[in-house]
Amino acid sequence: MPGDERLSSGDGRIHVFGIRHLSPAGAYHLRAFLDEIRPQVVLVEGPSDAGDLIGQIASRGVVPPIAILAYTDQLPVRTLVFPLASYSPEYQAFLWAAENGVRAEFIDLPSDAAVTLQAARRASAGLEQTDREEGPAADRESGQTGRQDALAERRAFYRRQNELYERVAELAGETDYDSYWERHFEHSPSKEAYRHAIERFSAEMRELLEQEERAHDPREASYNAVREAYMRRQIRQALDTVGPSDRIVVVTGAHHVSAMDLALPVMSDEELCTLPRSSTKLTLMPYSYYKLSVQSGYGAGNQAPAYFERLWDCLNRQDATRLPSLYLSQVALSLRESGTHRSTASVIEGVRLAESLASLRGGSMPTWGDLRDAAVVCLGFGDLASVAEALARADIGTAIGALPEGVSQTPIQDDLNRHLKRLKLEKYKSAVAADLELDLRENRRVKSEEAAFLDLHRSVFLHRLALLGIDFARQQKIRQDAATWAEHWVLQWTPEAEIQAVESTLKGETVELAAAFVLHERLEGCADLSEASRIIRLACQCGLPKAMEEARLTLQRLAVDAGDFAQIAAAANELSILIRYGDIRKVDTSSFVPLLQQLFLRGTLLLVDAAVCSDEAAGGMVTGMNEMHRISQEHPEEVDDERWLAELWALASRDDRNAKLSGFAFAILLERNLISPDKCSQEVSRRLSPGIPAELGAGWFEGVSMRNRYALLSRSGLWQQLDEYIASLEDEAFLRSLVFLRRAFGSFESREKASIAETLGVLWGLDGQGAAEQLQEPLSEDERGKLDELNDFDFGDL
Repeated sequence: MPGDERLSSGDGRIHVFGIRHLSPAGAYHLRAFLDEIRPQVVLVEGPSDAGDLIGQIASRGVVPPIAILAYTDQLPVRTLVFPLASYSPEYQAFLWAAENGVRAEFIDLPSDAAVTLQAARRASAGLEQTDREEGPAADRESGQTGRQDALAERRAFYRRQNELYERVAELAGETDYDSYWERHFEHSPSKEAYRHAIERFSAEMRELLEQEERAHDPREASYNAVREAYMRRQIRQALDTVGPSDRIVVVTGAHHVSAMDLALPVMSDEELCTLPRSSTKLTLMPYSYYKLSVQSGYGAGNQAPAYFERLWDCLNRQDATRLPSLYLSQVALSLRESGTHRSTASVIEGVRLAESLASLRGGSMPTWGDLRDAAVVCLGFGDLASVAEALARADIGTAIGALPEGVSQTPIQDDLNRHLKRLKLEKYKSAVAADLELDLRENRRVKSEEAAFLDLHRSVFLHRLALLGIDFARQQKIRQDAATWAEHWVLQWTPEAEIQAVESTLKGETVELAAAFVLHERLEGCADLSEASRIIRLACQCGLPKAMEEARLTLQRLAVDAGDFAQIAAAANELSILIRYGDIRKVDTSSFVPLLQQLFLRGTLLLVDAAVCSDEAAGGMVTGMNEMHRISQEHPEEVDDERWLAELWALASRDDRNAKLSGFAFAILLERNLISPDKCSQEVSRRLSPGIPAELGAGWFEGVSMRNRYALLSRSGLWQQLDEYIASLEDEAFLRSLVFLRRAFGSFESREKASIAETLGVLWGLDGQGAAEQLQEPLSEDERGKLDELNDFDFGDL
């Protein structure tokens, strides 16, 4: 093994080419450099265990941007993403190697070590939870303080690092570092100028940054030292596999160029064995330009991936001077498509302005920043907001990569893609959000059964993805009259969704198996009646009959000892919906009817006793009573409606239960026309009398007002009794009742308040409409002051 080779441009064997990871000029000059050197091996910075994917990355049918995804195959899932655009130097190195029959390899740390080391770095910096959190309270407190200090120190380090880059830009007369980089490197005319400039610049910046790292973030310095020692090891091994006159090109990030020197220590076998590791798997995935941009939080991204792809195309056509006109024409086109006309003359003026700005800074052509400034002035007339969306489309774009069939992916990715194709959803695998309306009913106008239930199958698939937490589809609310058969989804594909799909591989090799596993896990830890019923409904929506039956048995077991009225009502309501609409999803729900009857009867018998509760708990009771009453109306043959009404009568007539709930029960009976006018008048008089504590009377009326407002508003006798009741109250009692009455009327709509005011106006012998207008006038300052005084009123133990 050679022991004294130095990796320099002059030794004739090993040539290092430093790049920025998303640099079109770097990719362009690298290809020219490879054509000149004609190496036998191309070594690229990247996970060394991903070498088998290089051939697939360079295969036909691959449409960048794409990414290599490494993920741990045990929980918690940790991931490592290596993205590639069409203008990534690494991607072009692979294409060149494939076109010329040359071996290409990755040389960075394998993913199993890189994932583990990165997780350790994050944990030590306070970005992830550590074992200290599981210790005693004092240890947890000190651990939290330590993590906060570490995180603050790390943020300060990166702030100083950014300040250093911005200082470089300032000295060069640029507004920001990206403009500096583009003008001095992306616009570099030759490969030698680019290569030598980036090596010199990176060596000097590395020296400054290493001082910062050693002083303020030794973790970063140590991590880079481990990586570089490993890469030198890989270079030396590659050197042993080629002939004495063969050449090797090393493509690495500019920061590491000076460290690719075999005179420096190389990682030994012993050191390699001590690297911490977590078992990982690798796959390819489509990526998007948004995720490649710094706007998504990607640290190695750039501001405008779509713009730099346009620069890459111009470089390949050897006509970079066309870039300004192409960019500004794209902005103008986007404005026109959105209904804002801009002339060709404005585009021409924009190009001239951008070129003038470049000349002022000594540039050969405009940068992205120059072009944006010109677009704001000439196309937005000085207003950034008017061109912001068009600029975003021209800068970032909506491109998303694609992988052909047969390219390495996880089983669940393959299954997902098969379903997208079968269900004709492939066109929705886009970075642009799109609406999808589904009609779950059978389509009788088609011939095949698959086509007749296409939307139903789509619904099942999308519900499974939602259950797995794959953020491809988000279900939206729809109008109530279509709730039984219609669904509205918004579909948008993102790299996060792809990663979520890959992570689901740990739950099952297909979408169906993974969804069933999730439901099974939730049922194993389920001790909540309403949760079990929701799982039944989820299983139905996901088309998983075995999971439905498992959930039914769980619910039946929990129902034996259930004693919470609100939970029982919620569970019964879920079953009710399933039974009513199960036929639309082609699900046999007959086995759920006895369980619904059991839950309904249990809830009915618990109603009166459960009504001994606070006003805070009464909110859940009201929801449960609504659900139980809905069931009694929609399933009169399956449940005991008479028993339910009898319990409502008992609650409505009780004085020792929550007044709001008694009033609500009374309102339900009133709505069912089971209370005669005389009985209604008698009960109102009893509840709203001076002898009844004000908060009880007002609370009872609040409960009455929570059902069927139209029936309530039409009963003028009730409003007359309420008026007489309020007039009879002493000042202190009035103040106590005012809180409840204001809360009751606070939920009324404006037109309902106007109707009440008109009714009261007639009762007072006034013009109803005039009284309504007067009562709804804004309060005066004096009246507001009197209401403010209520804030200081002593309500005692109320």
